[in-house]
Amino acid sequence: MSFKAFVIQKENNHVSSSIETWEESQLSEGEVTIAVSYSSVNYKDAVVGKTGQLAEFFPLIPGIDLAGKVISSADSRFKEGDSVIATSYKIGTGQHGGFSEVARVPADWVVPLPEGLTLKEAMSLGTAGLTAALSIQRLEDNGLTPEDGPVLVAGATGGVGSLAVAMLAKIGYEVMASTGKKEEHEFLYQIGAKHVIDRAEITAGDNKPTRKQQWAGAVDPVGGPILSYILSTLKRGGSVATSGFTAGAQVETSVIPFIGRGVNWLGIDSVTCDMKRRKQAWSRLATDLKLDQLDTIAHEVGLEDLDHVFLQLLAGQAKGRTVVSF
Repeated sequence: MSFKAFVIQKENNHVSSSIETWEESQLSEGEVTIAVSYSSVNYKDAVVGKTGQLAEFFPLIPGIDLAGKVISSADSRFKEGDSVIATSYKIGTGQHGGFSEVARVPADWVVPLPEGLTLKEAMSLGTAGLTAALSIQRLEDNGLTPEDGPVLVAGATGGVGSLAVAMLAKIGYEVMASTGKKEEHEFLYQIGAKHVIDRAEITAGDNKPTRKQQWAGAVDPVGGPILSYILSTLKRGGSVATSGFTAGAQVETSVIPFIGRGVNWLGIDSVTCDMKRRKQAWSRLATDLKLDQLDTIAHEVGLEDLDHVFLQLLAGQAKGRTVVSF
């Protein structure tokens, strides 16, 4: 079986890419071989695709997300024709990934497509949607309800951010969306934001441990000084779910918000989270968190467009979600 794949190489610290024809024998080991219908593009894919960072070997097919139908399976949990999803783990970094017409992955990484979602919808969500759902689950597990007050979403035009805005709005939360892109305010209102705040308004410029209490909860895919500000402005007992560090990995804070206001800093791991929690999140993405605005949030590209999409993501110019169709 031959198929097309987007492949990166690294020579003398230079990363190059091309669309190549591969054979099934070139794929990584795994029990489940999948005919990929859709993949999606995440910030992590852009880092791998343009810098080679996080890649464990070359040549590599990147793409941390994929959805399609099983071609063959050596595991009894899956059979030919099953519709499935596979995201994160080492897909696209230590295992050939989803930017390919055919992929092979370990069975323990595969999730049956939940009833209520199409394969395209699953990849309009992808790891970003899974991360947003996990963030909401953790916030609610920590007691957050719509009655508690506004919820802030940082980096709101990005993949995780835009999906979190739409999901939170759907289940009744008052969503405060933050972005540095003034031209995208209307987009955020369109997908459910109640108010849109300029990024500069929530970026800490000093070391104040606490400020005026503003948010009952927050979804934070960006980290850095924005997270510092969020921690200092959460309401008493409030929580922030952190899943990324596009604004920086270093966070200036102190113990004061935690012991003085009882706030909670929740880490979100969508890469290796256990399968039970992963399936729960996908189930919610197909039911109470299912979005009607996915066509507004996501757009389709082909393998030949990936380099351009990577550059947009790395430059902070991307909006919403990018789906790769085959």
